[in-house]
Amino acid sequence: MSENEQAETEIRFAIFRANDSVDFEESGAMSAPAAGSFDVDAVTKLMQAGIDHGANNELLFSGGGMSLAKVWFKSGYPLPRHSHDCACLYYITAGSLRLGKEDLGPGDGFFVGMDVPYTYIAGPDGVELLEFRAATEFGIALLGANAKWGAKALEQLHSRTDAWKSERRPSER
Repeated sequence: MSENEQAETEIRFAIFRANDSVDFEESGAMSAPAAGSFDVDAVTKLMQAGIDHGANNELLFSGGGMSLAKVWFKSGYPLPRHSHDCACLYYITAGSLRLGKEDLGPGDGFFVGMDVPYTYIAGPDGVELLEFRAATEFGIALLGANAKWGAKALEQLHSRTDAWKSERRPSER
């Protein structure tokens, strides 16, 4: 057993506080997608247009082989079709989302197995959810981040940018 694995299994009890959460990007919990697995030009254009203003991801807890993130996607956030190299369990705390043909709201959730592709779109008031993972570190594969998706996502982003500036979390409404 490696030192990291041993440290993960040694946690028997832990308390975490919302005020101690860290920005998900800064946490290092999710590795960057592999080069060549997405259209770099499409993703670059989205980053330059401010797609990061439509999401807020916080790592609340990481340890004992598990992690918990709190996510807020603003209304109409264009999440690319993607997968993770670990199983994920999602629980909606406020707002809504559309997953395929299903509309989900507070108290609803969904499970996504390891390497299963998925996407959803945040509802008209956005969505807040908790992401439970059976891993402290995991990877992402951007499966649908191609030029066609990028053009559509950029259009969506431009139509939502002004509204996002004043949009509040669904739980604050």
